Amino acid sequence: MTLLVSPETQALLSSAFFANQVAHDTWQSFVALTYPGGLPADHITADGLRAPYTSPTNIAAYLWSTLAAGHLGIINLDETCQRVEETLDTLTRLERHAPSGMFYNWYDPLTTETLTSWPAGGGKIYPFLSSVDNGWLAAALIMISNDLPPLRAAAQALLNLMDFGFFLNLSSGLLYGGFWPAPPPGRSQAGGYTRFEFGCLNTEPRIASYIGIAMGSLPPEHYFRMLRTFLPSEPPGRQKMQPNGHTHTYLGVDVFEGHYPYQGMGIVPTWEGSLFEALMPALFVPEALWGPQNWGINHPLYVRAHITHGLQEAQLGYWGCSPSAAPAGGYDVFGVGAIGMNANRQYSRPGSVVTPHAVFLAMPYAPDEACQNLEKLCQNFAVYGPWGFWDSVDVCTGQVAPCVLALDQGMILATLDNVLLGNRLQATFSQGMIEQAIRPLLEMEAFSAGYLA
Repeated sequence: MTLLVSPETQALLSSAFFANQVAHDTWQSFVALTYPGGLPADHITADGLRAPYTSPTNIAAYLWSTLAAGHLGIINLDETCQRVEETLDTLTRLERHAPSGMFYNWYDPLTTETLTSWPAGGGKIYPFLSSVDNGWLAAALIMISNDLPPLRAAAQALLNLMDFGFFLNLSSGLLYGGFWPAPPPGRSQAGGYTRFEFGCLNTEPRIASYIGIAMGSLPPEHYFRMLRTFLPSEPPGRQKMQPNGHTHTYLGVDVFEGHYPYQGMGIVPTWEGSLFEALMPALFVPEALWGPQNWGINHPLYVRAHITHGLQEAQLGYWGCSPSAAPAGGYDVFGVGAIGMNANRQYSRPGSVVTPHAVFLAMPYAPDEACQNLEKLCQNFAVYGPWGFWDSVDVCTGQVAPCVLALDQGMILATLDNVLLGNRLQATFSQGMIEQAIRPLLEMEAFSAGYLA
Protein backbone atom coordinates (compact mmCIF):
# COMPACT_ATOMS: atom_id res chain seq x y z
CA MET A 1 0.00 0.00 0.00
CA THR A 2 1.35 3.43 -0.97
CA LEU A 3 0.84 6.24 1.50
CA LEU A 4 1.08 9.76 0.18
CA VAL A 5 0.91 13.18 1.80
CA SER A 6 -0.90 15.53 -0.53
CA PRO A 7 0.39 19.05 -1.22
CA GLU A 8 -2.74 20.32 0.54
CA THR A 9 -1.88 18.32 3.65
CA GLN A 10 1.69 19.60 3.60
CA ALA A 11 0.44 23.18 3.34
CA LEU A 12 -2.03 22.56 6.15
CA LEU A 13 0.63 21.19 8.44
CA SER A 14 2.72 24.29 7.79
CA SER A 15 -0.14 26.65 8.57
CA ALA A 16 -1.25 28.31 11.78
CA PHE A 17 -4.06 25.77 12.00
CA PHE A 18 -1.67 22.83 12.33
CA ALA A 19 -2.59 21.82 15.87
CA ASN A 20 -6.35 22.18 15.40
CA GLN A 21 -6.32 20.09 12.25
CA VAL A 22 -4.22 17.38 13.84
CA ALA A 23 -6.65 17.30 16.77
CA HIS A 24 -9.63 16.86 14.43
CA ASP A 25 -7.93 14.15 12.39
CA THR A 26 -6.66 12.34 15.47
CA TRP A 27 -10.16 12.31 16.94
CA GLN A 28 -11.41 10.68 13.74
CA SER A 29 -9.04 7.81 14.45
CA PHE A 30 -10.94 7.17 17.68
CA VAL A 31 -14.22 7.24 15.81
CA ALA A 32 -12.78 4.55 13.54
CA LEU A 33 -11.19 2.59 16.40
CA THR A 34 -14.29 2.31 18.57
CA TYR A 35 -16.60 -0.71 18.47
CA PRO A 36 -20.33 -0.60 19.29
CA GLY A 37 -20.55 -0.47 23.06
CA GLY A 38 -17.77 2.08 23.41
CA LEU A 39 -14.62 -0.03 23.64
CA PRO A 40 -11.77 0.96 21.31
CA ALA A 41 -9.56 -1.44 19.42
CA ASP A 42 -5.91 -1.53 20.40
CA HIS A 43 -5.05 -0.27 16.90
CA ILE A 44 -6.36 0.11 13.39
CA THR A 45 -4.42 -0.34 10.16
CA ALA A 46 -4.47 2.02 7.20
CA ASP A 47 -6.95 -0.22 5.39
CA GLY A 48 -9.44 0.05 8.26
CA LEU A 49 -8.81 -3.28 9.97
CA ARG A 50 -9.45 -2.93 13.70
CA ALA A 51 -7.63 -5.12 16.20
CA PRO A 52 -10.01 -7.61 17.89
CA TYR A 53 -8.63 -6.86 21.37
CA THR A 54 -8.40 -3.97 23.79
CA SER A 55 -6.91 -3.18 27.20
CA PRO A 56 -7.62 -0.91 30.19
CA THR A 57 -5.06 1.55 28.83
CA ASN A 58 -6.71 1.64 25.41
CA ILE A 59 -10.09 2.25 27.04
CA ALA A 60 -8.58 5.01 29.16
CA ALA A 61 -7.04 6.69 26.12
CA TYR A 62 -10.42 6.70 24.38
CA LEU A 63 -12.15 8.18 27.45
CA TRP A 64 -9.71 11.04 28.00
CA SER A 65 -9.58 11.67 24.24
CA THR A 66 -13.37 11.99 24.24
CA LEU A 67 -13.05 14.62 26.98
CA ALA A 68 -10.33 16.36 24.96
CA ALA A 69 -12.47 16.34 21.81
CA GLY A 70 -15.23 17.99 23.82
CA HIS A 71 -12.87 20.58 25.29
CA LEU A 72 -11.54 21.43 21.83
CA GLY A 73 -15.02 21.81 20.33
CA ILE A 74 -14.63 18.86 17.96
CA ILE A 75 -17.74 17.25 19.47
CA ASN A 76 -20.45 18.83 21.60
CA LEU A 77 -21.24 18.12 25.23
CA ASP A 78 -24.13 15.80 24.41
CA GLU A 79 -21.89 13.58 22.29
CA THR A 80 -19.14 13.68 24.90
CA CYS A 81 -21.54 12.48 27.60
CA GLN A 82 -23.16 9.89 25.34
CA ARG A 83 -19.85 8.33 24.37
CA VAL A 84 -18.46 8.33 27.90
CA GLU A 85 -21.68 6.95 29.40
CA GLU A 86 -21.75 4.15 26.85
CA THR A 87 -18.21 3.12 27.75
CA LEU A 88 -18.88 3.35 31.50
CA ASP A 89 -21.93 1.11 31.08
CA THR A 90 -19.82 -1.44 29.25
CA LEU A 91 -17.10 -1.26 31.90
CA THR A 92 -19.63 -2.26 34.54
CA ARG A 93 -20.22 -5.48 32.59
CA LEU A 94 -16.58 -6.43 32.08
CA GLU A 95 -15.22 -9.27 34.18
CA ARG A 96 -13.04 -7.98 37.01
CA HIS A 97 -10.85 -9.54 39.67
CA ALA A 98 -13.09 -9.40 42.73
CA PRO A 99 -10.44 -9.26 45.51
CA SER A 100 -8.69 -6.23 43.97
CA GLY A 101 -11.42 -4.65 41.86
CA MET A 102 -8.93 -4.50 38.97
CA PHE A 103 -9.63 -5.07 35.29
CA TYR A 104 -7.98 -7.79 33.27
CA ASN A 105 -5.48 -6.83 30.61
CA TRP A 106 -7.19 -8.06 27.44
CA TYR A 107 -10.82 -8.03 26.39
CA ASP A 108 -12.70 -8.62 23.16
CA PRO A 109 -14.00 -5.10 22.41
CA LEU A 110 -17.00 -6.48 20.50
CA THR A 111 -18.22 -9.25 22.83
CA THR A 112 -16.63 -7.73 25.99
CA GLU A 113 -15.38 -11.18 27.02
CA THR A 114 -12.06 -11.57 28.84
CA LEU A 115 -9.62 -13.00 26.32
CA THR A 116 -8.07 -16.37 27.10
CA SER A 117 -6.46 -16.84 23.68
CA TRP A 118 -5.17 -14.48 21.03
CA PRO A 119 -7.33 -14.12 17.93
CA ALA A 120 -6.52 -16.23 14.86
CA GLY A 121 -4.80 -18.97 16.81
CA GLY A 122 -2.18 -16.75 18.38
CA GLY A 123 -1.81 -18.82 21.55
CA LYS A 124 -3.13 -18.97 25.10
CA ILE A 125 -3.59 -15.88 27.25
CA TYR A 126 -3.33 -16.17 31.01
CA PRO A 127 -5.64 -13.45 32.34
CA PHE A 128 -3.48 -10.83 34.00
CA LEU A 129 -3.95 -7.73 36.16
CA SER A 130 -1.50 -4.98 35.23
CA SER A 131 -0.82 -2.31 37.85
CA VAL A 132 0.14 0.33 35.28
CA ASP A 133 -2.72 -0.40 32.86
CA ASN A 134 -5.23 -0.18 35.67
CA GLY A 135 -3.52 3.05 36.70
CA TRP A 136 -4.32 4.64 33.35
CA LEU A 137 -7.93 3.50 33.49
CA ALA A 138 -8.26 4.88 37.00
CA ALA A 139 -6.80 8.17 35.74
CA ALA A 140 -9.50 8.39 33.08
CA LEU A 141 -12.21 7.66 35.64
CA ILE A 142 -10.89 10.47 37.84
CA MET A 143 -11.01 12.86 34.88
CA ILE A 144 -14.60 11.90 34.12
CA SER A 145 -15.59 12.32 37.76
CA ASN A 146 -14.05 15.80 37.84
CA ASP A 147 -15.20 16.93 34.39
CA LEU A 148 -18.69 15.52 33.82
CA PRO A 149 -20.92 15.94 36.90
CA PRO A 150 -23.83 13.89 35.46
CA LEU A 151 -21.49 10.88 35.16
CA ARG A 152 -19.54 11.42 38.37
CA ALA A 153 -21.36 8.76 40.36
CA ALA A 154 -20.93 6.12 37.64
CA ALA A 155 -17.21 6.84 37.24
CA GLN A 156 -16.64 6.98 40.99
CA ALA A 157 -18.42 3.67 41.53
CA LEU A 158 -15.97 1.96 39.17
CA LEU A 159 -12.98 3.74 40.69
CA ASN A 160 -13.86 3.01 44.30
CA LEU A 161 -13.51 -0.74 43.74
CA MET A 162 -9.90 -0.41 42.52
CA ASP A 163 -7.42 -1.22 45.30
CA PHE A 164 -3.86 -0.32 44.28
CA GLY A 165 -2.62 -1.59 47.60
CA PHE A 166 -3.24 -5.07 46.19
CA PHE A 167 -0.10 -4.62 44.05
CA LEU A 168 2.15 -3.41 46.88
CA ASN A 169 5.07 -5.56 48.00
CA LEU A 170 5.15 -4.81 51.70
CA SER A 171 8.79 -5.87 51.97
CA SER A 172 10.21 -3.56 49.30
CA GLY A 173 7.53 -0.88 49.33
CA LEU A 174 7.28 -1.15 45.50
CA LEU A 175 4.46 -2.13 43.16
CA TYR A 176 4.51 -5.49 41.49
CA GLY A 177 4.16 -5.31 37.72
CA GLY A 178 0.95 -7.25 38.09
CA PHE A 179 -0.83 -10.39 39.20
CA TRP A 180 -1.94 -13.64 37.55
CA PRO A 181 -4.93 -15.29 39.27
CA ALA A 182 -3.83 -18.49 37.51
CA PRO A 183 -0.09 -18.01 36.89
CA PRO A 184 1.59 -19.28 33.72
CA PRO A 185 4.47 -21.68 34.35
CA GLY A 186 7.64 -19.88 35.38
CA ARG A 187 6.29 -16.35 35.02
CA SER A 188 5.39 -15.53 38.60
CA GLN A 189 6.45 -16.06 42.15
CA ALA A 190 4.38 -17.62 44.90
CA GLY A 191 0.94 -16.05 45.07
CA GLY A 192 0.65 -15.12 41.42
CA TYR A 193 2.53 -11.80 41.47
CA THR A 194 5.09 -11.01 38.81
CA ARG A 195 8.73 -11.64 39.54
CA PHE A 196 9.48 -7.99 38.73
CA GLU A 197 8.52 -4.78 40.49
CA PHE A 198 8.35 -1.23 39.21
CA GLY A 199 11.49 0.05 40.89
CA CYS A 200 12.40 2.95 38.58
CA LEU A 201 10.69 6.26 39.38
CA ASN A 202 11.00 7.88 35.96
CA THR A 203 8.67 5.51 34.13
CA GLU A 204 4.98 5.58 33.26
CA PRO A 205 3.87 3.25 36.14
CA ARG A 206 4.23 6.17 38.54
CA ILE A 207 0.69 7.16 37.51
CA ALA A 208 -0.54 4.13 39.46
CA SER A 209 1.63 5.22 42.40
CA TYR A 210 0.17 8.73 42.33
CA ILE A 211 -3.39 7.44 42.27
CA GLY A 212 -2.83 4.78 44.91
CA ILE A 213 -1.31 7.35 47.27
CA ALA A 214 -4.14 9.82 46.60
CA MET A 215 -6.78 7.14 47.19
CA GLY A 216 -5.11 6.10 50.45
CA SER A 217 -4.28 2.53 49.41
CA LEU A 218 -0.53 3.23 49.17
CA PRO A 219 1.54 5.02 51.83
CA PRO A 220 3.11 8.36 50.80
CA GLU A 221 6.63 7.03 51.44
CA HIS A 222 6.08 4.55 48.58
CA TYR A 223 6.98 7.42 46.22
CA PHE A 224 10.47 7.59 47.70
CA ARG A 225 11.04 3.84 47.56
CA MET A 226 11.46 4.02 43.79
CA LEU A 227 14.95 4.46 42.36
CA ARG A 228 16.11 7.67 40.72
CA THR A 229 19.11 5.61 39.52
CA PHE A 230 20.65 2.41 40.81
CA LEU A 231 23.03 2.90 43.72
CA PRO A 232 26.69 3.46 42.81
CA SER A 233 27.47 0.21 44.63
CA GLU A 234 25.47 -1.85 42.14
CA PRO A 235 27.71 -4.07 39.97
CA PRO A 236 28.63 -2.60 36.54
CA GLY A 237 26.76 -5.32 34.67
CA ARG A 238 23.45 -4.30 36.17
CA GLN A 239 23.43 -0.62 35.29
CA LYS A 240 24.14 1.33 32.14
CA MET A 241 26.72 3.63 33.68
CA GLN A 242 28.02 4.78 37.04
CA PRO A 243 25.63 7.40 38.45
CA ASN A 244 26.64 10.55 40.28
CA GLY A 245 24.64 12.08 43.10
CA HIS A 246 24.02 12.19 46.82
CA THR A 247 21.68 10.69 49.41
CA HIS A 248 18.82 12.56 51.07
CA THR A 249 16.09 11.38 53.42
CA TYR A 250 12.38 11.99 52.78
CA LEU A 251 9.61 10.67 55.05
CA GLY A 252 12.17 8.41 56.71
CA VAL A 253 13.33 6.88 53.41
CA ASP A 254 16.93 7.30 52.27
CA VAL A 255 16.90 8.27 48.60
CA PHE A 256 19.97 8.25 46.39
CA GLU A 257 19.46 11.34 44.25
CA GLY A 258 21.42 10.02 41.30
CA HIS A 259 21.76 11.11 37.69
CA TYR A 260 23.48 9.94 34.52
CA PRO A 261 25.84 12.35 32.75
CA TYR A 262 24.96 12.85 29.08
CA GLN A 263 26.18 15.57 26.71
CA GLY A 264 26.83 18.08 29.52
CA MET A 265 23.59 17.28 31.32
CA GLY A 266 22.88 15.32 34.49
CA ILE A 267 19.65 13.41 33.88
CA VAL A 268 17.48 11.14 36.00
CA PRO A 269 17.01 8.26 33.52
CA THR A 270 13.98 6.23 32.54
CA TRP A 271 14.17 2.45 32.26
CA GLU A 272 14.31 2.26 28.45
CA GLY A 273 15.36 5.79 27.43
CA SER A 274 12.02 6.80 25.90
CA LEU A 275 10.00 10.00 26.05
CA PHE A 276 6.82 8.03 26.74
CA GLU A 277 8.18 6.76 30.05
CA ALA A 278 9.41 10.17 31.13
CA LEU A 279 6.54 12.39 30.05
CA MET A 280 3.25 10.51 29.81
CA PRO A 281 2.38 10.98 33.52
CA ALA A 282 3.05 14.71 33.09
CA LEU A 283 0.14 14.91 30.66
CA PHE A 284 -2.11 14.72 33.69
CA VAL A 285 0.05 15.62 36.70
CA PRO A 286 1.71 19.09 36.62
CA GLU A 287 4.97 17.55 37.76
CA ALA A 288 7.19 20.40 36.57
CA LEU A 289 5.03 22.95 38.42
CA TRP A 290 4.67 21.00 41.64
CA GLY A 291 8.26 19.76 41.60
CA PRO A 292 10.38 22.69 40.38
CA GLN A 293 13.53 21.16 41.88
CA ASN A 294 12.93 17.72 40.38
CA TRP A 295 10.66 17.20 37.39
CA GLY A 296 10.81 20.90 36.56
CA ILE A 297 14.51 20.39 35.86
CA ASN A 298 14.51 16.84 34.53
CA HIS A 299 11.66 16.96 32.00
CA PRO A 300 13.20 19.76 29.87
CA LEU A 301 16.61 18.09 30.09
CA TYR A 302 15.18 14.75 29.05
CA VAL A 303 13.64 16.36 25.96
CA ARG A 304 16.92 18.18 25.29
CA ALA A 305 18.75 14.86 25.43
CA HIS A 306 16.46 13.38 22.76
CA ILE A 307 16.93 16.43 20.56
CA THR A 308 20.69 16.32 21.05
CA HIS A 309 20.84 12.63 20.30
CA GLY A 310 18.78 12.85 17.11
CA LEU A 311 20.28 16.00 15.65
CA GLN A 312 23.89 15.91 16.86
CA GLU A 313 25.04 12.57 18.22
CA ALA A 314 23.24 10.26 15.75
CA GLN A 315 22.92 13.02 13.10
CA LEU A 316 19.56 11.66 11.94
CA GLY A 317 17.99 15.06 11.33
CA TYR A 318 14.97 14.04 13.44
CA TRP A 319 14.27 13.08 17.04
CA GLY A 320 11.67 11.56 19.36
CA CYS A 321 11.84 7.87 20.37
CA SER A 322 9.29 5.80 22.27
CA PRO A 323 7.73 2.33 22.17
CA SER A 324 5.52 2.16 19.10
CA ALA A 325 4.45 0.10 16.14
CA ALA A 326 7.61 -0.78 14.24
CA PRO A 327 7.80 0.18 10.56
CA ALA A 328 9.09 -3.32 9.79
CA GLY A 329 6.12 -4.88 11.60
CA GLY A 330 5.06 -5.66 15.14
CA TYR A 331 5.60 -3.51 18.20
CA ASP A 332 8.98 -2.59 19.64
CA VAL A 333 10.73 -0.42 22.21
CA PHE A 334 12.73 2.54 20.90
CA GLY A 335 14.73 4.96 23.00
CA VAL A 336 18.03 6.71 23.65
CA GLY A 337 20.08 4.11 25.44
CA ALA A 338 22.38 6.53 27.28
CA ILE A 339 19.47 7.87 29.35
CA GLY A 340 17.92 4.49 30.12
CA MET A 341 18.70 2.30 33.14
CA ASN A 342 18.16 -1.05 31.40
CA ALA A 343 21.68 -2.37 30.85
CA ASN A 344 20.35 -5.30 28.81
CA ARG A 345 18.63 -3.19 26.17
CA GLN A 346 20.44 -2.97 22.85
CA TYR A 347 18.93 -0.86 20.07
CA SER A 348 19.49 -1.51 16.41
CA ARG A 349 20.20 1.77 14.57
CA PRO A 350 19.53 3.71 17.80
CA GLY A 351 17.03 6.50 17.34
CA SER A 352 16.25 5.78 13.69
CA VAL A 353 12.59 5.02 14.43
CA VAL A 354 10.81 8.25 15.33
CA THR A 355 7.25 8.22 16.61
CA PRO A 356 5.16 11.41 16.41
CA HIS A 357 3.47 10.86 19.75
CA ALA A 358 6.88 11.22 21.44
CA VAL A 359 7.40 14.56 19.70
CA PHE A 360 4.02 15.75 20.92
CA LEU A 361 4.88 14.74 24.48
CA ALA A 362 7.96 16.96 24.20
CA MET A 363 5.97 19.94 22.90
CA PRO A 364 5.37 21.64 26.29
CA TYR A 365 9.14 21.69 26.92
CA ALA A 366 10.45 22.54 23.42
CA PRO A 367 7.45 23.84 21.43
CA ASP A 368 9.27 25.41 18.48
CA GLU A 369 11.61 22.46 17.99
CA ALA A 370 8.76 19.97 18.32
CA CYS A 371 6.68 21.74 15.67
CA GLN A 372 9.68 22.03 13.36
CA ASN A 373 10.42 18.34 13.83
CA LEU A 374 6.83 17.33 13.01
CA GLU A 375 6.70 19.62 9.99
CA LYS A 376 9.97 18.19 8.68
CA LEU A 377 8.69 14.64 9.18
CA CYS A 378 5.59 15.48 7.15
CA GLN A 379 7.60 17.12 4.39
CA ASN A 380 9.98 14.20 3.92
CA PHE A 381 7.96 11.08 4.78
CA ALA A 382 4.45 9.75 4.18
CA VAL A 383 3.78 9.95 7.91
CA TYR A 384 0.43 11.79 7.88
CA GLY A 385 -2.90 10.29 6.87
CA PRO A 386 -6.66 10.76 7.29
CA TRP A 387 -6.44 9.89 11.01
CA GLY A 388 -3.53 12.17 11.77
CA PHE A 389 -0.02 10.82 12.18
CA TRP A 390 0.82 7.21 11.45
CA ASP A 391 2.48 5.57 14.39
CA SER A 392 6.17 5.71 13.44
CA VAL A 393 8.71 6.14 10.67
CA ASP A 394 12.22 4.83 10.21
CA VAL A 395 14.00 8.01 9.17
CA CYS A 396 16.91 6.01 7.74
CA THR A 397 14.80 3.92 5.35
CA GLY A 398 11.69 6.07 5.02
CA GLN A 399 9.47 3.10 5.92
CA VAL A 400 6.29 4.07 7.79
CA ALA A 401 4.20 1.96 10.18
CA PRO A 402 0.78 2.40 8.47
CA CYS A 403 -1.42 2.11 11.54
CA VAL A 404 -2.56 4.13 14.53
CA LEU A 405 -2.56 2.92 18.15
CA ALA A 406 -5.21 4.02 20.62
CA LEU A 407 -2.64 4.76 23.31
CA ASP A 408 -0.38 6.83 21.07
CA GLN A 409 -3.27 8.77 19.55
CA GLY A 410 -4.51 9.40 23.07
CA MET A 411 -1.19 10.97 24.03
CA ILE A 412 -1.38 13.26 21.00
CA LEU A 413 -4.90 14.45 21.79
CA ALA A 414 -4.09 14.94 25.47
CA THR A 415 -1.06 17.04 24.54
CA LEU A 416 -3.09 19.18 22.15
CA ASP A 417 -5.79 19.74 24.77
CA ASN A 418 -3.10 20.93 27.19
CA VAL A 419 -1.16 23.02 24.67
CA LEU A 420 -4.17 24.72 23.12
CA LEU A 421 -6.29 25.18 26.25
CA GLY A 422 -3.83 26.05 29.01
CA ASN A 423 -3.37 22.55 30.45
CA ARG A 424 -7.08 21.96 30.79
CA LEU A 425 -6.94 18.17 30.66
CA GLN A 426 -4.08 18.18 33.14
CA ALA A 427 -6.14 20.31 35.52
CA THR A 428 -9.12 18.03 35.01
CA PHE A 429 -7.14 15.13 36.45
CA SER A 430 -4.95 16.81 39.04
CA GLN A 431 -7.51 18.85 40.98
CA GLY A 432 -8.79 17.63 44.31
CA MET A 433 -7.34 14.54 45.93
CA ILE A 434 -4.41 14.23 43.49
CA GLU A 435 -3.09 17.70 44.28
CA GLN A 436 -3.72 17.32 47.99
CA ALA A 437 -1.73 14.09 48.22
CA ILE A 438 0.92 14.41 45.50
CA ARG A 439 1.91 18.06 45.40
CA PRO A 440 3.51 18.01 48.89
CA LEU A 441 5.63 14.98 47.89
CA LEU A 442 6.94 16.66 44.76
CA GLU A 443 7.55 19.97 46.52
CA MET A 444 9.88 18.43 49.09
CA GLU A 445 12.38 16.72 46.77
CA ALA A 446 15.44 18.01 44.94
CA PHE A 447 16.93 15.87 42.14
CA SER A 448 20.63 16.10 41.42
CA ALA A 449 19.72 16.67 37.75
CA GLY A 450 20.91 19.79 35.95
CA TYR A 451 23.48 21.14 33.55
CA LEU A 452 26.94 19.94 34.52
CA ALA A 453 29.79 22.35 35.11
